[in-house]
Amino acid sequence: MAGLLGVKSQPEIQSFGVFLREPPQNETSGGGGHRNPSLASRRTVKKTLIVDESSLDNPDLGPFLLKMARDTIASGEDPNKALDYAIRASKSFERCSGPGLELATCLHVVAAIYSSLGRLEEAVQVLERSIMLLDIENGSDHAMAKFSGYMQLGDTYSMNGQLDRSISCYESGLKIQMEALGKSDPRVAETCRYLAEAHVQAMQFDEAENFCKKTLEIHREHCSPASLTEAADRRLMALICEAKGDYEPALEHLVLASMSMIANGQDNEVAAIDVSIGDIYLSLCRFDEAVFAYQKALTVFKSTKGESHSSVAVVYIRLADLYYKTGKLRESKSYCENALRIYSKPVHGTTAGDIASGLTEISAIYEALNEPEEALKLLQKAVKLLENIPGQYRTVAGIEAQMGVMFYMVGRYMDAWKSFDNAITKLRASGERKSAFFGVVLNQMGLACVQLYNIGEAATHFEEAREILERECGTYHLDTLGVYSNLAATYDAMGRVEDAIRILEYILKMREEKLGTANPDVDDERKRLFELLKEAGRVRNRKGKSLENLIDSNSLKMKKEGKKRWGAFGLRT
Repeated sequence: MAGLLGVKSQPEIQSFGVFLREPPQNETSGGGGHRNPSLASRRTVKKTLIVDESSLDNPDLGPFLLKMARDTIASGEDPNKALDYAIRASKSFERCSGPGLELATCLHVVAAIYSSLGRLEEAVQVLERSIMLLDIENGSDHAMAKFSGYMQLGDTYSMNGQLDRSISCYESGLKIQMEALGKSDPRVAETCRYLAEAHVQAMQFDEAENFCKKTLEIHREHCSPASLTEAADRRLMALICEAKGDYEPALEHLVLASMSMIANGQDNEVAAIDVSIGDIYLSLCRFDEAVFAYQKALTVFKSTKGESHSSVAVVYIRLADLYYKTGKLRESKSYCENALRIYSKPVHGTTAGDIASGLTEISAIYEALNEPEEALKLLQKAVKLLENIPGQYRTVAGIEAQMGVMFYMVGRYMDAWKSFDNAITKLRASGERKSAFFGVVLNQMGLACVQLYNIGEAATHFEEAREILERECGTYHLDTLGVYSNLAATYDAMGRVEDAIRILEYILKMREEKLGTANPDVDDERKRLFELLKEAGRVRNRKGKSLENLIDSNSLKMKKEGKKRWGAFGLRT
């Protein structure tokens, strides 16, 4: 099920709640005070500021305008109006108190408003400036404000799909927080958890596991046994273990989390954990136990949330997948249809991400049922739901890559090329160009180019894919070997026979070392190499060959990066 996953939900438009605290300055409450200015006085201030910038030199104006910005946000009025107040407040702070804590705090508000308006680049610039204004040597207030700036900047980068930069900001914030509060403060645990979720979203599971362990250690020190906090940590750890294929430890964490939730009377959370337990049993091919866990969760969700809730649809999809894997295709399709009926008439509170996630999973089942056209329709709907939501670049890219594979399978090669091109553009923009998944998508793009007879472009994509997969997966990995084979075939078609022979000799050597000389794959590679060596002697009148005779067949199978269902993701694909 293609798509890029993350435990940590993509930040939505930033909430302003954190910025609605009263400013630290004392305000007068007399007749001309600033606490409850009349509408006329607000208009007068705004008009004066537009006409005469010298009024910004008033030291009381900055706190007043910042309060006006917060009040405007809290009342749900036009955010552009709040932005005007906040920008003028920042100018007043800069004139009256100069660079420092007050200006930095005001800039955090300005950046939050920019983010709410979708002006993420401007938000980034403002936050970077606010961070530069603060010096942790000036005390804990400066340190914690700088920490907040880094975390807000990380969220903004995440909304823009730049996960590497996002994680770097979170780590910088964590370092400052630990220096200010100590390494075992409960607030440090929350930041460690946040980082763990970010690393899972980036599919960096070893790093995620390390941060989640730190979170558990700190919470054990400060929380009572079987607390809800520890249960949440264990659910995250189970998610990470499942992603790494460590199913038994994942199951252990989930059982302990379920016991904590039962002790605290959290029936819906227990049901959600039962779904995750069912996923583990399904991965272990313990199908009867998986069915029991899913049905148990389904009963609770129907009774507490109603039969048309998206949680019910999620369980239907799990059961559809299970019955497909056990050969009960009629039951599988029936559960898919039940889930689609729920998504066609979503109840209040169902997000576009929930629906897109479900459609993507159902699409994968339809693809497995050999109904690619129906699967494509569902993926196209999912893309339309997500394409205008900030922070969903990587998820949309994953869906578009899977669409490219299905277009390829049904012979629509130009549509496949367009889908892969869209996916690659988004992945490059989001800083994903170093990941193994990006390498796999480049390989698929190369195959589409081959079918369109764009051999030079195909070679370019195969070469970039080879470089990435060698670094991320190693030379012995099947994906890397598949790219080698495709590149050799492409070089042969371009007349670069010696380059093709050299690559095939390298592949044959590695396959013999890894699989043994009697393996069928090794025999295939040997035959391909023999054919090329034979052809190399025909300097003239060399008969052209179809690339299909040389392209590695395994490469036509798109690596479905999100095969597992991971609970807290913004989107499970």
